[in-house]
Amino acid sequence: MKVKKYIALLIATSLLIPGMSLAERLVLKGSTTVLPIAQKVSEAYMKMNPDVKISLSGGGSSNGIKAIIDGTTDIGNASRFIKGKEVKLAVTKGVYPVPHRIALDCIVPVVHKSNGVSNLTVKQLRNIYLGKIRNWSEVGGANKRIVVISRDSSSGTYDAWKSLVMKKKRVVPSALTVPSNGGLVQAISNTKGAVGYIALGYVTKTIKTLKVEGIRGSEKTTKQGVYPISRPLYMFTKSWPKGKTLDFINYILSVKGQKLVKSVGSIPLY
Repeated sequence: MKVKKYIALLIATSLLIPGMSLAERLVLKGSTTVLPIAQKVSEAYMKMNPDVKISLSGGGSSNGIKAIIDGTTDIGNASRFIKGKEVKLAVTKGVYPVPHRIALDCIVPVVHKSNGVSNLTVKQLRNIYLGKIRNWSEVGGANKRIVVISRDSSSGTYDAWKSLVMKKKRVVPSALTVPSNGGLVQAISNTKGAVGYIALGYVTKTIKTLKVEGIRGSEKTTKQGVYPISRPLYMFTKSWPKGKTLDFINYILSVKGQKLVKSVGSIPLY
Protein backbone atom coordinates (compact mmCIF):
# COMPACT_ATOMS: atom_id res chain seq x y z
CA MET A 1 0.00 0.00 0.00
CA LYS A 2 2.82 2.37 0.88
CA VAL A 3 4.48 1.60 -2.50
CA LYS A 4 1.31 2.53 -4.40
CA LYS A 5 1.01 5.81 -2.48
CA TYR A 6 4.68 6.59 -3.21
CA ILE A 7 4.22 5.97 -6.97
CA ALA A 8 1.10 8.15 -6.99
CA LEU A 9 3.04 10.89 -5.22
CA LEU A 10 5.84 10.73 -7.81
CA ILE A 11 3.36 11.02 -10.67
CA ALA A 12 1.60 13.96 -9.04
CA THR A 13 4.93 15.68 -8.34
CA SER A 14 6.08 15.30 -11.95
CA LEU A 15 2.88 16.93 -13.16
CA LEU A 16 3.44 19.89 -10.85
CA ILE A 17 6.99 20.60 -12.08
CA PRO A 18 6.78 22.46 -15.42
CA GLY A 19 8.63 20.69 -18.22
CA MET A 20 10.03 17.94 -15.98
CA SER A 21 8.96 15.19 -18.37
CA LEU A 22 7.68 17.27 -21.27
CA ALA A 23 10.89 19.08 -22.28
CA GLU A 24 12.01 18.19 -25.80
CA ARG A 25 15.60 18.04 -27.02
CA LEU A 26 17.03 18.78 -30.44
CA VAL A 27 20.57 17.73 -31.32
CA LEU A 28 22.51 19.44 -34.12
CA LYS A 29 25.96 18.26 -35.26
CA GLY A 30 28.33 18.91 -38.14
CA SER A 31 29.72 21.75 -40.24
CA THR A 32 31.68 24.55 -38.55
CA THR A 33 30.54 26.80 -41.44
CA VAL A 34 26.90 26.24 -40.50
CA LEU A 35 27.63 26.33 -36.75
CA PRO A 36 27.30 30.16 -36.28
CA ILE A 37 23.95 30.05 -38.09
CA ALA A 38 22.78 27.12 -35.97
CA GLN A 39 23.87 28.86 -32.76
CA LYS A 40 22.11 32.13 -33.57
CA VAL A 41 18.89 30.47 -34.71
CA SER A 42 18.90 28.04 -31.77
CA GLU A 43 19.17 30.88 -29.25
CA ALA A 44 16.20 32.67 -30.79
CA TYR A 45 14.19 29.45 -31.14
CA MET A 46 14.70 28.44 -27.50
CA LYS A 47 13.56 31.88 -26.34
CA MET A 48 10.31 31.36 -28.24
CA ASN A 49 10.06 27.71 -27.17
CA PRO A 50 11.37 27.40 -23.57
CA ASP A 51 10.24 23.76 -23.49
CA VAL A 52 12.85 22.89 -26.14
CA LYS A 53 16.55 22.40 -25.35
CA ILE A 54 19.01 22.41 -28.25
CA SER A 55 22.55 21.04 -28.11
CA LEU A 56 25.12 21.94 -30.78
CA SER A 57 28.51 20.64 -31.82
CA GLY A 58 30.83 21.06 -34.81
CA GLY A 59 33.26 18.51 -36.19
CA GLY A 60 32.75 19.00 -39.91
CA SER A 61 30.13 18.20 -42.54
CA SER A 62 31.13 14.54 -42.82
CA ASN A 63 30.55 14.08 -39.09
CA GLY A 64 27.15 15.77 -39.32
CA ILE A 65 26.00 13.45 -42.11
CA LYS A 66 27.49 10.43 -40.33
CA ALA A 67 25.54 11.37 -37.19
CA ILE A 68 22.30 11.43 -39.21
CA ILE A 69 23.06 7.97 -40.57
CA ASP A 70 23.98 6.64 -37.11
CA GLY A 71 20.92 8.21 -35.50
CA THR A 72 22.93 10.29 -33.01
CA THR A 73 21.57 13.66 -34.12
CA ASP A 74 18.25 15.14 -35.22
CA ILE A 75 19.86 17.54 -37.70
CA GLY A 76 23.18 17.15 -39.50
CA ASN A 77 24.71 20.47 -40.56
CA ALA A 78 26.67 20.37 -43.82
CA SER A 79 28.35 22.86 -46.10
CA ARG A 80 28.23 20.35 -48.94
CA PHE A 81 25.73 17.94 -50.46
CA ILE A 82 25.62 14.33 -49.34
CA LYS A 83 27.92 11.96 -51.26
CA GLY A 84 26.76 8.88 -53.14
CA LYS A 85 28.63 6.50 -50.82
CA GLU A 86 26.95 8.18 -47.81
CA VAL A 87 23.53 7.70 -49.39
CA LYS A 88 24.26 4.00 -49.98
CA LEU A 89 25.40 3.56 -46.37
CA ALA A 90 22.30 5.36 -45.09
CA VAL A 91 19.93 3.19 -47.14
CA THR A 92 21.54 0.00 -45.83
CA LYS A 93 20.64 1.24 -42.34
CA GLY A 94 17.09 2.17 -43.30
CA VAL A 95 17.82 5.91 -43.26
CA TYR A 96 16.77 8.19 -46.11
CA PRO A 97 18.47 11.59 -45.56
CA VAL A 98 16.55 14.69 -46.62
CA PRO A 99 18.50 17.89 -47.50
CA HIS A 100 17.17 21.30 -46.50
CA ARG A 101 18.96 24.24 -48.12
CA ILE A 102 19.09 26.91 -45.42
CA ALA A 103 21.57 29.53 -46.71
CA LEU A 104 24.15 30.38 -49.35
CA ASP A 105 27.87 30.86 -48.85
CA CYS A 106 31.01 31.78 -50.73
CA ILE A 107 34.51 30.59 -49.95
CA VAL A 108 37.02 33.42 -49.72
CA PRO A 109 40.81 33.11 -50.18
CA VAL A 110 42.59 34.86 -47.32
CA VAL A 111 46.16 35.96 -46.60
CA HIS A 112 48.11 37.81 -43.93
CA LYS A 113 47.26 41.52 -43.70
CA SER A 114 50.79 42.49 -44.83
CA ASN A 115 50.44 40.62 -48.14
CA GLY A 116 50.51 42.94 -51.17
CA VAL A 117 48.54 40.59 -53.45
CA SER A 118 44.87 41.53 -53.86
CA ASN A 119 43.59 39.26 -56.64
CA LEU A 120 44.20 35.72 -57.88
CA THR A 121 42.65 33.68 -60.67
CA VAL A 122 41.16 30.25 -60.02
CA LYS A 123 44.06 28.75 -61.98
CA GLN A 124 46.61 30.56 -59.80
CA LEU A 125 44.88 29.36 -56.64
CA ARG A 126 44.85 25.81 -57.98
CA ASN A 127 48.56 25.95 -58.85
CA ILE A 128 49.39 27.35 -55.40
CA TYR A 129 47.51 24.48 -53.76
CA LEU A 130 49.12 21.97 -56.13
CA GLY A 131 52.56 23.27 -55.12
CA LYS A 132 53.37 24.55 -58.62
CA ILE A 133 53.47 28.20 -57.48
CA ARG A 134 55.63 28.45 -54.36
CA ASN A 135 56.57 32.11 -54.03
CA TRP A 136 54.36 35.19 -53.83
CA SER A 137 56.62 36.93 -56.40
CA GLU A 138 55.19 34.55 -59.04
CA VAL A 139 51.76 36.16 -58.67
CA GLY A 140 52.81 39.80 -58.28
CA GLY A 141 53.69 39.80 -54.60
CA ALA A 142 56.85 40.04 -52.53
CA ASN A 143 59.71 37.56 -52.72
CA LYS A 144 58.36 35.34 -49.95
CA ARG A 145 57.65 31.62 -49.71
CA ILE A 146 53.96 30.69 -49.79
CA VAL A 147 52.70 28.73 -46.79
CA VAL A 148 49.69 26.71 -47.94
CA ILE A 149 47.00 26.13 -45.31
CA SER A 150 43.97 23.94 -46.00
CA ARG A 151 41.01 22.43 -44.18
CA ASP A 152 40.94 18.75 -43.21
CA SER A 153 39.16 16.20 -45.38
CA SER A 154 36.09 15.93 -43.11
CA SER A 155 35.24 19.55 -43.92
CA GLY A 156 32.55 20.50 -46.42
CA THR A 157 34.55 23.66 -47.16
CA TYR A 158 37.48 21.42 -48.14
CA ASP A 159 35.21 19.41 -50.45
CA ALA A 160 33.86 22.56 -52.11
CA TRP A 161 37.39 23.94 -52.57
CA LYS A 162 38.55 20.62 -54.02
CA SER A 163 35.65 20.60 -56.47
CA LEU A 164 35.47 24.28 -57.47
CA VAL A 165 39.16 25.23 -57.35
CA MET A 166 41.23 22.05 -57.46
CA LYS A 167 39.06 20.27 -60.04
CA LYS A 168 39.28 17.25 -57.73
CA LYS A 169 43.09 17.19 -57.74
CA ARG A 170 44.88 16.64 -54.44
CA VAL A 171 46.21 19.51 -52.35
CA VAL A 172 50.01 19.50 -52.05
CA PRO A 173 51.04 17.07 -49.23
CA SER A 174 53.12 19.77 -47.52
CA ALA A 175 50.01 21.89 -46.87
CA LEU A 176 49.18 22.55 -43.22
CA THR A 177 45.67 21.46 -42.24
CA VAL A 178 43.34 22.92 -39.63
CA PRO A 179 40.02 21.49 -38.37
CA SER A 180 37.88 24.65 -38.47
CA ASN A 181 37.27 28.03 -40.12
CA GLY A 182 38.21 29.77 -36.88
CA GLY A 183 41.46 27.82 -36.64
CA LEU A 184 42.36 28.79 -40.18
CA VAL A 185 41.73 32.48 -39.48
CA GLN A 186 44.07 32.30 -36.50
CA ALA A 187 46.76 30.49 -38.50
CA ILE A 188 46.63 33.04 -41.33
CA SER A 189 46.77 36.03 -38.98
CA ASN A 190 49.91 34.61 -37.36
CA THR A 191 51.78 33.59 -40.55
CA LYS A 192 52.97 36.28 -42.96
CA GLY A 193 53.42 34.07 -46.03
CA ALA A 194 50.25 32.05 -45.55
CA VAL A 195 47.25 31.56 -47.81
CA GLY A 196 44.01 29.83 -46.87
CA TYR A 197 40.28 29.79 -47.54
CA ILE A 198 37.28 30.32 -45.26
CA ALA A 199 33.52 30.69 -45.31
CA LEU A 200 32.35 34.29 -45.77
CA GLY A 201 30.84 34.43 -42.27
CA TYR A 202 34.28 33.95 -40.69
CA VAL A 203 35.99 36.94 -42.32
CA THR A 204 37.54 39.26 -39.72
CA LYS A 205 39.70 42.38 -39.73
CA THR A 206 42.70 40.34 -38.61
CA ILE A 207 43.20 38.91 -42.12
CA LYS A 208 43.02 40.10 -45.73
CA THR A 209 40.57 38.71 -48.28
CA LEU A 210 41.49 38.28 -51.95
CA LYS A 211 39.37 38.81 -55.01
CA VAL A 212 39.01 35.86 -57.38
CA GLU A 213 39.05 36.63 -61.11
CA GLY A 214 38.71 40.29 -60.11
CA ILE A 215 35.47 39.63 -58.18
CA ARG A 216 35.14 40.02 -54.43
CA GLY A 217 33.21 37.33 -52.60
CA SER A 218 30.06 38.89 -51.11
CA GLU A 219 26.34 38.39 -50.67
CA LYS A 220 25.68 40.36 -53.85
CA THR A 221 28.18 38.55 -56.11
CA THR A 222 27.11 35.15 -54.74
CA LYS A 223 23.40 35.79 -55.36
CA GLN A 224 24.21 37.13 -58.82
CA GLY A 225 26.07 33.91 -59.55
CA VAL A 226 29.24 35.71 -60.67
CA TYR A 227 31.58 34.79 -57.81
CA PRO A 228 33.25 31.51 -58.85
CA ILE A 229 33.62 29.82 -55.43
CA SER A 230 30.11 29.71 -53.97
CA ARG A 231 27.80 27.00 -52.65
CA PRO A 232 24.59 26.30 -50.71
CA LEU A 233 24.53 25.32 -47.02
CA TYR A 234 22.37 22.47 -45.73
CA MET A 235 20.72 20.91 -42.75
CA PHE A 236 20.02 17.18 -43.22
CA THR A 237 17.36 15.13 -41.45
CA LYS A 238 17.17 11.33 -41.45
CA SER A 239 13.74 11.42 -43.14
CA TRP A 240 11.10 14.07 -43.71
CA PRO A 241 11.17 15.92 -40.34
CA LYS A 242 8.31 15.97 -37.87
CA GLY A 243 7.41 17.83 -34.68
CA LYS A 244 9.98 20.25 -33.30
CA THR A 245 12.59 19.26 -35.90
CA LEU A 246 10.25 20.34 -38.68
CA ASP A 247 9.28 23.46 -36.74
CA PHE A 248 12.97 24.38 -36.32
CA ILE A 249 13.69 23.89 -40.04
CA ASN A 250 10.65 26.00 -40.93
CA TYR A 251 11.81 28.71 -38.53
CA ILE A 252 15.26 28.99 -40.10
CA LEU A 253 13.60 29.26 -43.53
CA SER A 254 11.21 31.98 -42.35
CA VAL A 255 11.82 35.69 -42.85
CA LYS A 256 12.97 36.00 -39.22
CA GLY A 257 15.25 32.99 -39.55
CA GLN A 258 16.85 34.28 -42.72
CA LYS A 259 17.53 37.62 -41.04
CA LEU A 260 19.43 35.69 -38.37
CA VAL A 261 21.40 33.94 -41.13
CA LYS A 262 22.47 37.32 -42.44
CA SER A 263 23.30 38.63 -38.97
CA VAL A 264 26.16 36.12 -38.59
CA GLY A 265 27.69 37.02 -41.95
CA SER A 266 26.24 34.22 -44.05
CA ILE A 267 24.03 34.76 -47.09
CA PRO A 268 20.25 34.37 -46.78
CA LEU A 269 18.32 32.52 -49.48
CA TYR A 270 16.14 35.57 -50.16
